[in-house]
Amino acid sequence: MAVEVMMPKLGMAMKEGTVSIWNKEVGDQVGKGEPIASVNSEKIEIDVESPAEGTLLQITVPEGEGVPPGTVICYIGSPGEKIVSGQATQVQKSVVDNEAAKKEKTETILPTKTAEDRVKISPVARKMAEAGNLDIDKIQGTGPGGRITKEDVQEALKNSRTLQTEQKKEIDETPVKPLEETQQITVSGIRKVIARRMFDSLQNTAQLTINIKVDVTDLIALQKQTAETVQNRYDNKLTVTDYIARAVVISLQQHQQMNSALIEDKIHLFKSVHLGIAVALEKGLVVPVIVNADKCTLIDLSRSLKVMAQKAKQGQLNNEEMQGSTFTISNLGGYGVEYFTPVLNPPETGILGVGAVYDTPTYMGEKLERRSILPLSLTFDHRVIDGAPAAAFLQKVKQYLEKPITMLL
Repeated sequence: MAVEVMMPKLGMAMKEGTVSIWNKEVGDQVGKGEPIASVNSEKIEIDVESPAEGTLLQITVPEGEGVPPGTVICYIGSPGEKIVSGQATQVQKSVVDNEAAKKEKTETILPTKTAEDRVKISPVARKMAEAGNLDIDKIQGTGPGGRITKEDVQEALKNSRTLQTEQKKEIDETPVKPLEETQQITVSGIRKVIARRMFDSLQNTAQLTINIKVDVTDLIALQKQTAETVQNRYDNKLTVTDYIARAVVISLQQHQQMNSALIEDKIHLFKSVHLGIAVALEKGLVVPVIVNADKCTLIDLSRSLKVMAQKAKQGQLNNEEMQGSTFTISNLGGYGVEYFTPVLNPPETGILGVGAVYDTPTYMGEKLERRSILPLSLTFDHRVIDGAPAAAFLQKVKQYLEKPITMLL
């Protein structure tokens, strides 16, 4: 019997996955564990490996098509094997119906839906329509039962742009100076996933960023004082980032509302802290996750951060290591940046931006001293938490970093 290959679930909030590219065609031989397609969600892109050896009998989800997790995207079996009747899912039938309906579309003007009609539209299509300021009542759906698909919205956006261009030409008859020739780069793969995810994050959350200065003079002194002992005893080096991560984890345990996620109109408060660390790569940004970071000692946390960062840079992270985070840290200090506005990693409530440490003269009582200052930027979802409790969390992080010995007790 043919083996079904499913759309994987790439995160707890994932509602739809998209096939980015098929590496194989129908009729090709595939080996067990061989990558046959790339799929992406709003968060990451991964390769789907064949669960069995055989022939790619049928592709049920074409490139660019979005389907819910658990949907059959293809079948693997013996050459010439027939797929058992009823084995294909209803989603497969919907895909076929969509393609057939598109081919049969004509220039006939169809009646606009009345206000009493219930508009059937997929969640992705609705987001696209809202972003493009389109009236969904005027979009003709080609999906099953007249359901509006993302292809219908894309066609409507195309027609809207064409109309706007024609209207602009009528108004302005002045010849337009041709643009200089440019290099064009197609937005695809992880870059496309990041672009869509960041856009959706800003469109669908109420983001606010607050900043604070932290005096880390004592922390840096402690780091230097313990460096030799840590190296000899644990064969490790503690960095300022390690201390920041530890301070964040402890503070999240005391401010649980910041360690939360808004999912389907419900705020989920997490008891454990699963810490995401943003890592910049050549192709984009990935966020490996330290699971149960609240159960780690400072040394354990430091080691985990280094291992995950190394795996990210070598492209060795698997899907499980990039999902489930409850709070994220993004560090741009290595680039000399002080304050910045980090964008939320949905469905998380908060993300902490870490800037570069700088020295400045500061009055300590009546005495002027040279002190090391760390800029921190906290972005939070105002739908979940208000400014005062968010500021209290950031103040708690500051307290731990300014009195680092308290993180070791």
